[in-house]
Amino acid sequence: MTATRFPAHAPLAVQTRGAIVESVHYGSLAAVTPDGVTLLSRGEPAARIYPRSALKPLMAVAMLRAGVVLTDQQLALAAASHSGAGIHQETAAKVLADSGLTEGNLANSTDLPYGTAERTAWLSAGRGPTHLAQNCSGKHAALLATCVANGWPVETYLDHNHPLPALIRGTVAELTGEELTDISTDGCGTEVFALSLTGMARAFSRLTTAMPGTPEHRVAGAMRAHPELVAGEGRDVTALMRAVPGLLAKDGFEGIQLIALSDGSAVALKISDGGDRARMPAAVPALLALGVEPALLEPFNNLPVLGGGLPVGTLHGLPSTA
Repeated sequence: MTATRFPAHAPLAVQTRGAIVESVHYGSLAAVTPDGVTLLSRGEPAARIYPRSALKPLMAVAMLRAGVVLTDQQLALAAASHSGAGIHQETAAKVLADSGLTEGNLANSTDLPYGTAERTAWLSAGRGPTHLAQNCSGKHAALLATCVANGWPVETYLDHNHPLPALIRGTVAELTGEELTDISTDGCGTEVFALSLTGMARAFSRLTTAMPGTPEHRVAGAMRAHPELVAGEGRDVTALMRAVPGLLAKDGFEGIQLIALSDGSAVALKISDGGDRARMPAAVPALLALGVEPALLEPFNNLPVLGGGLPVGTLHGLPSTA
């Protein structure tokens, strides 16, 4: 059996019930200043992780560089892990139609809507998994539109040797400042790259500090202008972008959270076991250290733990100095 080295993760969040700690969420975290210097770290932020859907904004930059024409709403959806609401699916379908394509051209996996309310309504209507309902359909529609804009084959747009994935690899390496040493396949079928949390934080910093007129500036602006398209109603990423002016946020499966502030300071974290509930509470102490007003972050930390329907504890992030 091949030996496996485990990253040196540290406690990032805890859940209490009554007077005791009931659960501990381990992970790693990096927070960088606007000039890319590491301000604080927890665990092992230099360890390579798969950022999963947190890569989507960087992929959107690559698509703009390739000349794809998208509205701000369509661009926000290209960077999204959407909930599958009507506005999400309709926007993705419009991207396809504008390029003379249909849902049949999508090569992402099929799924039910990701949002809880959206999934319940979808199932109540007797519907099953589709390509458009899957949370990455906005990204895939934009990938296809990029192929049409450049005269590239649409049937093989996910192949490793296709011009589009090659362009994306170069853009991600440039923005993170890291060599892409390990490449795998994400749940929706696109390539996913092993990168450090520090590299991802610096990439998100570059999005919020980019000069006007650049693809990086446009992606950040579209996401911040349309947070409802980046995730959806009732989702913490959408709520956080609405709560903190100028903030850019993107989550990813397996406990990934990326956040950049308008001044270019940024946070990247990974919950070690891939659990989702600790993502945002774990990020709050780092955001406080970066100077975000505490009152703006109250809804995202100290989340109530219930017993018999009443609060008996909290799920909260640990101080960044712990």
